[in-house]
Amino acid sequence: MSSGYSPQDTVERALNAARSDDCIVIAEETSTANLRWAGNTLTTNGVSRSRQLTVIAIDRRAGQGASAGVVSRAGVRPDQIEGVVREAEQAAAEGSPAEDTEELAGPTQAGSFGQKDDEEPRWDSAPGLTEIGVMRDFAAALGETLRAAQAAGRKLYGFAEHELNSTFLGTSAGVRQRHDQPTGRIELNAKSADLERSAWAGAATRDFSDLDIAGLDGRLTERLDWAKRTVSLTAGRYETLLPPSAVSDLLIYLYLSAGAKEAAEGRTVFSKPGGGTRIGERLSAQPVTLSSDPRTPGLACAPFVIAHASGPDSSVFDNGLPLSRTSWISDGSLAALVSSRHSAEVAGVPVTPDIDNLTFASAAAAQPRLEEMIASTKRALLLTCLWYIREVDPQTLLLTGLTRDGVYLVEDGEVVGAVNNFRFNESPVGMLGRLLEVGATEPTLPREWGDGFNRAAMPPVRVEGFNMSSVSQAS
Repeated sequence: MSSGYSPQDTVERALNAARSDDCIVIAEETSTANLRWAGNTLTTNGVSRSRQLTVIAIDRRAGQGASAGVVSRAGVRPDQIEGVVREAEQAAAEGSPAEDTEELAGPTQAGSFGQKDDEEPRWDSAPGLTEIGVMRDFAAALGETLRAAQAAGRKLYGFAEHELNSTFLGTSAGVRQRHDQPTGRIELNAKSADLERSAWAGAATRDFSDLDIAGLDGRLTERLDWAKRTVSLTAGRYETLLPPSAVSDLLIYLYLSAGAKEAAEGRTVFSKPGGGTRIGERLSAQPVTLSSDPRTPGLACAPFVIAHASGPDSSVFDNGLPLSRTSWISDGSLAALVSSRHSAEVAGVPVTPDIDNLTFASAAAAQPRLEEMIASTKRALLLTCLWYIREVDPQTLLLTGLTRDGVYLVEDGEVVGAVNNFRFNESPVGMLGRLLEVGATEPTLPREWGDGFNRAAMPPVRVEGFNMSSVSQAS
């Protein structure tokens, strides 16, 4: 896509065209590359590029607060920029005063021109760009793995994708912030030759240099072998081992539900009976910490707020505010809830905006790997991944969903066979209170959330009484 103008030019043109009291402009350029395969054969590959422009016009009315008009458009040409600005200004003029009104952050508060963080690219450098070559070495290894699977009578299905998103944020208050976000993942599904047995594995990556496709295939081969014997079990509560991927799907749901405003209003599991929030309350006897840090190695994300729209705990007025490490749960106790400046004031809590990564870890001296946890197990289920997770009750954060591609029975330290699938009903908050063991934290790919929340590091855990509410015929 050669348009002859840059995202930086777009930001400046939009700001120069603005007539509103304040204006925020977010220009994004995204490039993607992907490979797909089925039945041990590469099927498609491709690359694409796109541009998105968001203009937020702020109309400050004397004695009436301010209203914000938000307009987003894809593929905007230079001669269309002013039109997008006018649309946003019209929306602001016609809108009601915003309850989250705040003054915009200035360059000193937010940092500017990419100079505050040495790891961030400069404002004036070209947008990041990915292409199919980022997968060159991976593709060679994939080809060898597909040939080995074919020879062994296994069938491999899956895809690999890489995205690089460059975001340029400019405001009428003088902020100029820029962030390049690489996001990659692989999902691999192995099936027996008769398609009766199936297993899944996935991994997240920033650049495909750290992926071991043969190792993933080896893990799936082991699981297919486990499934040569099947065991039927009834619904009930079982001691359960969850690997990092399944843990991440549950705890990401917890994180996305941890808003300060709704908690203060008495609407969530984090609401304190009688009013206020449960910040400070112990959720787990285990010394566990759930945290986010934009500078975590391997999981790095935008170190400043990028808000395309306002929500209960996000605000367009907060664009550009710096982000820093935040512990949501510290040593087993609830330590913070996601908040904008506005919702923090409403809830009476510190300002802690959301951050696009999540780490769960234990401070216990013993942090075993999943294989060691299996070896020390008398009898439990091994639940490899979850699917179709939905909320049932926000007051307890009760979730329901299905098991998929591998539930196994562990007896006397060994996996003895595959078990039928279940529907589960479980609260990740309640689960924290029943943790029996927490293993070593490692980067992982959530299966349910992998396309929207890619940056996670989780441990395997052992849970007492995980609720398998009914047997499922899903496969």
